Amino acid sequence: MPGTPYLEQPPKGLMTWPKLLKISVPILAAFTTVAWWNDLLIEWAILLTIGLIASFFIRR
Repeated sequence: MPGTPYLEQPPKGLMTWPKLLKISVPILAAFTTVAWWNDLLIEWAILLTIGLIASFFIRR
């Protein structure tokens, strides 16, 4: 891959965007579907927003 800082493969255990998306998108889609099924979309959106804000401040 042009421009990659790795010679062959990324180091073992390194979380890259493709790996992260393969894990997080299905999980978030499943939780969203369950929340929609149970009419809890507003609560799910509030919980997701709080979680993302907390993640932002922790990583900052």
